[in-house]
Amino acid sequence: MAVEAMAEKVAGAAGGVGAGGERLSSRFRRICVYCGSAKGRKASYQDAAVELGQELVERGIDLVYGGGSIGLMGLVSHAVHDGGRHVIGVIPKSLMPREVTGEPVGEVRAVSGMHERKAEMVRFSDAFIALPGGYGTLDELLEVLTWAQLGIHKKPIGLLNVDGFYNFFLSFIDMAVSEGFIKEDARRLVISAPTAKELVLKLEEYVPEYEVGLVWEDPSQIPHGFAPELETGIASS
Repeated sequence: MAVEAMAEKVAGAAGGVGAGGERLSSRFRRICVYCGSAKGRKASYQDAAVELGQELVERGIDLVYGGGSIGLMGLVSHAVHDGGRHVIGVIPKSLMPREVTGEPVGEVRAVSGMHERKAEMVRFSDAFIALPGGYGTLDELLEVLTWAQLGIHKKPIGLLNVDGFYNFFLSFIDMAVSEGFIKEDARRLVISAPTAKELVLKLEEYVPEYEVGLVWEDPSQIPHGFAPELETGIASS
């Protein structure tokens, strides 16, 4: 059987086995994780990446991520791959010599540039989680939040707020709400929790409430490479 077909068969299992042997199910086939290609200064960031990977494995969820095998990217991808779940890494060809070290993890999809990378990651995913990271992580997170605000998708978006890493970011969003730049109901697009287990549970329970009233039918208005009809388990609208 071809690798692609096997991946689809495994992805359709929609469940895993918890640490205590209990059977866990999930509404998600794949979750996209945004994170740094550095490990960060705190061991807690690294622990959180591994714990998130293990949580995905326990729930039978596959991983979509930025394709690097170093830093937090490497930790979460290895945790998912070592646990027997499928990993899809999407990476621009120009970044491969810098970000991919050693043997690539899982399935690597090389793309032409950053815009295509982000669109492909969204296309393959049913939900999104941001671990600690830098400019690249914020870029990916803010774009997928903006797309949700514009009604392009209704997939849940979560922040793994390890040791309060995202406290200032959440405070900024609250300030933008109070100053009239973000609507109150759009604030609820951002889900946060301090642990992987709590966050994934919140994503599982998330019910979209935000409505913008826009219709994205003209392909020229949809971000490059993003298909409204997804092949994953949650519809974009």
